[in-house]
Amino acid sequence: MLLKYSNAFSVLIPSIGAIVSYLFCFYFLSLSIKTIDISVAYAIWGALGIVLVALIGFFFFQETFSFLKIFFIILIIIATIGLRFVK
Repeated sequence: MLLKYSNAFSVLIPSIGAIVSYLFCFYFLSLSIKTIDISVAYAIWGALGIVLVALIGFFFFQETFSFLKIFFIILIIIATIGLRFVK
């Protein structure tokens, strides 16, 4: 959301907020790879990002959800959960 409001990093406050948010995300990703494989951690991080951005787009930016969009997001979630259980 902050990245969209930063207008390609031309608006200062949302730009700073977006950068700080990404730094926090990478910090917590680095903590998670201490206990789980990097491939699984990155997949979870990516899937969570996809779901959250889709929901933010729907609720704050009036983006639409089609059946196929929901279907493929669910497939990403299922695949990510499956990765967690593979050794």
